Amino acid sequence: MRYIEEYRQQDLAAHIAGNIAQAVDPARHYRFMEFCGGHTHAIFRYGIQDLMPANVEYVHGPGCPVCVLPIARLDQAIQLVRAQDVILCSYGDLLRVPASDRTSLLTVKAEGRDVRMVYSTLDALQIARDNPQREVVFLAIGFETTTPPTAVAIRQAATEQLSNFSVLCNHVLTPAAIRAILAAPVADQQPLPLDGFLGPSHVSSIIGSAPYQFVAQQHHKPVVIAGFEPLDVMQSTLMLIRQVNEGRAEVENEYERVVTAQGNQKAQQLVADVFELRDQFEWRGLGFMANSALQIRPHYRAFDAELKFALADYINPHSSDHKACACPDILRGLKKPTDCRLFGKACTPASPMGSCMVSSEGACAAYWSYGRFRQPTTASPASEECRA
Repeated sequence: MRYIEEYRQQDLAAHIAGNIAQAVDPARHYRFMEFCGGHTHAIFRYGIQDLMPANVEYVHGPGCPVCVLPIARLDQAIQLVRAQDVILCSYGDLLRVPASDRTSLLTVKAEGRDVRMVYSTLDALQIARDNPQREVVFLAIGFETTTPPTAVAIRQAATEQLSNFSVLCNHVLTPAAIRAILAAPVADQQPLPLDGFLGPSHVSSIIGSAPYQFVAQQHHKPVVIAGFEPLDVMQSTLMLIRQVNEGRAEVENEYERVVTAQGNQKAQQLVADVFELRDQFEWRGLGFMANSALQIRPHYRAFDAELKFALADYINPHSSDHKACACPDILRGLKKPTDCRLFGKACTPASPMGSCMVSSEGACAAYWSYGRFRQPTTASPASEECRA
């Protein structure tokens, strides 16, 4: 644990906070989007927003894989497990996400359907081996971080000729979401006002820092890839402030101990072997986007649950979020959880109305777990209140 504790030292946090206070221009307001939900939780868990000057604001982005899965795709999985005698496997958070009519995979499990939580794709493979007479479907979600394990499972199933195993693929791509955030008009046909991005940590360990160059070169916004520890987030914020003050727009890598420019090329080759781009894919909050998600290549079509079970017939055109749920706007950076009239009232972790309250990376879950209903307060630069 000592290595991690080096990135949680109170004296260093106070020192960086002092540098930030000296670096900011009092005449301007800085708005930085932390794309990854892991950063959102770090900001609230360690009280980082409280250590920032009043004119430095974090904007929460769409970097929660559970949150961005649209209800139509969740309805599709629910209809599959109801209509077919399959074992449906997925990660724990996804089982509690509300679908249409507030049904979830967990309530379907309570109906007697065979829905199982797994910790890895290898668990799902083992279930298929243990149940050769039944179809086992792994409901795959996630950004570039969780895609390689799904690719490993598909290749292993092909090697073993495990014909009762298939994958319902919902893997999505980070750069496409950032591009959509930068391009989408939100007010007076202008894009969301942002001064820069805290680049995701785990995703960048796979894809590297190079894929974010378009943000700096085409949109003139700085990107700093940040680790998840409090000192990582604070130092990355200082690096963004300095870029803004100097009029620079570059991709910088604070997380050098893990992330390289080119990323994990072995993982990238594995993904490229198994998956290809989808023409269109729907994201919660961002709508349909071209080339923003992956599908299984024809060579592995025997393990594609969408083809195996003709799941296009299960898409519900009337699927939609609860009308009062602000999750779509929160994922676009337009609102904060406390702007949602359901937050903390009808919507709590025990009775979630939207995906952002369910996921361990959701913004609403972060507010509930660490921030509750309080608004951020401004701390002095040398504050010793850091929760690091």
